[in-house]
Amino acid sequence: MAELTLPLSGQTQAPAATHMSAPPPEPATPAPRRRFVPLLERRYTLELRQQLGWPQQAAILALAVAVGLFICGAILVAAGVSPEDLLNEFVVQTFTDPQNLRAVLFQAAPMVMVGLAAAMAFRARFWNLGLEGQMVWGAIGATFVSLHQIGPPALRLWLMAAAALLCGLAWVVLPALFKMRLGINEIISSLMLNYVAANFLLHLLYGSWKDPKDSFPYSPKFQAFERLPDIAGGFSSAIALAALVAVAAWWLVDRSRAGLYLRFVHASARVADAVGVPVRRLVLGAVLLSGALAGLAGFMVAAGQEGRLTQAFYSGYGFSGILIAFLARNNPLAASVVAVLVATLFVAGRSLQVFYQIPFSMVQLIQAILVVCVASSDFFIRHRLRAVGRKGA
Repeated sequence: MAELTLPLSGQTQAPAATHMSAPPPEPATPAPRRRFVPLLERRYTLELRQQLGWPQQAAILALAVAVGLFICGAILVAAGVSPEDLLNEFVVQTFTDPQNLRAVLFQAAPMVMVGLAAAMAFRARFWNLGLEGQMVWGAIGATFVSLHQIGPPALRLWLMAAAALLCGLAWVVLPALFKMRLGINEIISSLMLNYVAANFLLHLLYGSWKDPKDSFPYSPKFQAFERLPDIAGGFSSAIALAALVAVAAWWLVDRSRAGLYLRFVHASARVADAVGVPVRRLVLGAVLLSGALAGLAGFMVAAGQEGRLTQAFYSGYGFSGILIAFLARNNPLAASVVAVLVATLFVAGRSLQVFYQIPFSMVQLIQAILVVCVASSDFFIRHRLRAVGRKGA
């Protein structure tokens, strides 16, 4: 009798051998090739960028400057200026010739101050458009010290600077109080106060402060010890003063506790107030600092460039300060660099008028083109285009 054997538990039987072979693997099907769609036939969507690093932002800004320079160069060549003259006069000579470099930095010093003044107020979301009025009062305060010979000659320049700082600070107190106590829009109040300051300046220059020597509407000349002196290399001390203030503003914004709190206020004042940040004190401090810097800029123009109080010394500085702060994204060090570039435009524009008989209207056109190109770079920094398919698909 045949014996039946069962496998023990846990043991497995080997599969019976088979003569059938496994089927051969199927050949892999190649992925379908992506059809090329021309750029003009694609469909795009506009997206907000979440974050973009500083190298990418700098590259976009440099590309915008290059496009603006190319357009301006084409316009000047069409106006009769040769490409060689453009390259030598406005690129090589501006930054390699010591005299031209001194002129650019001399022009940039007060622009750095007004750019910093705008940036400090904008960081607190206070839109200070009264920079020119604060410059006017700063220059008036400095001139008052000079005309009344307040203090000894060795301290006269420092007293003029202190008076300019205090007068600019005092003139911005009004729109700050209007905003905080009465809820009046600071854009309107600060802008309207520019006209008050300008007309009071004309009242002084056509009245008691008129120069008695020639009866022209400007103040008597400042004495030699009342003017900003030159330092090594013939550079004005206004340049060193602007550099020191820019570094101090950078430390205040990026390294101090007040700067950290200002970031919270800039992001959301209500949330900052809810978590215990002293919003009103921070905003008031930033606004007062903005007015003080603008008043100091007026002192730098009067005691550095003009040598006296004139009736239109402040013209254009307010717009330049707002533009500098906008392009620099309220960063103090970046504002200094942008101020130098804007000053280069001004100096180059004067050279175009004097040496190449280019009309002032064309100089303004060139400056406007560069400003528009640089300002438009902010759109590409904040947004991007992404292809989402083909038109009609």
